[in-house]
Amino acid sequence: MNERRRRIPDPARGCDRDAADGRPSLRYKKRFGEGGFRRAMLSRFANPARFMRLSAVLLPWCAGLSAAIIALGLYLALFVAPADYQQGEAVRIMYVHVPAAWMALLVYLFVAVASAAALVWRHPLADIAARAAAPIGAAFTFVCLASGSLWGRPMWGTWWVWDARLTSVLVLFFLYLGYIALVNAFDNPDRGGRAGSVLALVGVINLPIIKFSVDWWNTLHQPASVLRFGGPTIAWPMLAPLLVMAAGFGGLFVTLLLLRMRTALNEKKALALRLGGAAAPARASRRPAMSPAAGR
Repeated sequence: MNERRRRIPDPARGCDRDAADGRPSLRYKKRFGEGGFRRAMLSRFANPARFMRLSAVLLPWCAGLSAAIIALGLYLALFVAPADYQQGEAVRIMYVHVPAAWMALLVYLFVAVASAAALVWRHPLADIAARAAAPIGAAFTFVCLASGSLWGRPMWGTWWVWDARLTSVLVLFFLYLGYIALVNAFDNPDRGGRAGSVLALVGVINLPIIKFSVDWWNTLHQPASVLRFGGPTIAWPMLAPLLVMAAGFGGLFVTLLLLRMRTALNEKKALALRLGGAAAPARASRRPAMSPAAGR
């Protein structure tokens, strides 16, 4: 005979859950609708205290795994992958340049999505995540531009050309810098966050320009050889180290993101404690003193 389920309140979600499996009850879904249910699920992961507990567990694992994957990728790229028959040993710059370029695009997309969540749903952690991710994305973009310049010198005979792909990636770097400057330009953090979110969303238009610039215009930059509709054109002995390095860079981003978000939350907590400590003596000084007669 099936065990009868009973409903128990879930203060974390603000809804009822099944006692047998812990899932939200259908009564909550019917009462508040799918939209309210999604908002409740979203708010469950918007708790900074819950994020601090979860990130404390994930951070050491992410750091260790990303370091191991990057070390493996560098070994494969430098000692196992063959040299290119045209570019020679200079092709090994690809194993840093291409993953950095991918991460520059993905991190900006992450900043834009987090900014949209901060604007629409007022997610408490979304704005913190966007602010924490922007400097990491700017660093990946700088690595992409610098490594591309080093790679272009022996291949193109110049450090820089105003190519469509190079110029659009440079615009992406300036968008990162503009976002970082804008969110810190206001005394009110909320106003800075809203202004930065709008800039991040507007800058999304640059992402397809970067991706398809080699197809839309005649450029010196080679067309896509990995992320393309017809499948990769690069040989597997060179593709495998490239994918390993991309996974390592992704793990590095997650590690740095968690670390920066934890730092931002700790700074906000310390500021709140300082403000609370400074306000306590002021409140005590405003209290009326008790007269001796009143104490008798």
